[in-house]
Amino acid sequence: MARTKTTQTDPDVKLFQALADPTRLAILRELAGSPEVCACDFTTCCDVRQPTVSHHLRVLREAGIVDSERRGTWVYYRLAPAVADRLRALASELSVGPSLIPTSALRRPAAASPASATPSQA
Repeated sequence: MARTKTTQTDPDVKLFQALADPTRLAILRELAGSPEVCACDFTTCCDVRQPTVSHHLRVLREAGIVDSERRGTWVYYRLAPAVADRLRALASELSVGPSLIPTSALRRPAAASPASATPSQA
């Protein structure tokens, strides 16, 4: 049976998908160290051309990770206020605690021991 695409994506999935790219992660790190950054300055930190930066900034904006403000011909970006709090909350949910599934429950069952293998399998 084929999977159908849901019309709404979990916002946390969108967040992690947006951050799962080296260039977008570099943009995020650049923004974390400054109150705001001009779009033209990302080409230096990310070592990519302006059209590529614009694409990545659009993905981050659509995921709600960055906010932008146009000032004349320049566009300035900053981290959306709630992003750091959301990432902290997700990290807290994923940290070791009683609600997590123990690693041992995730392991595959042990394979048959070599002693029980037939001579053609040995």
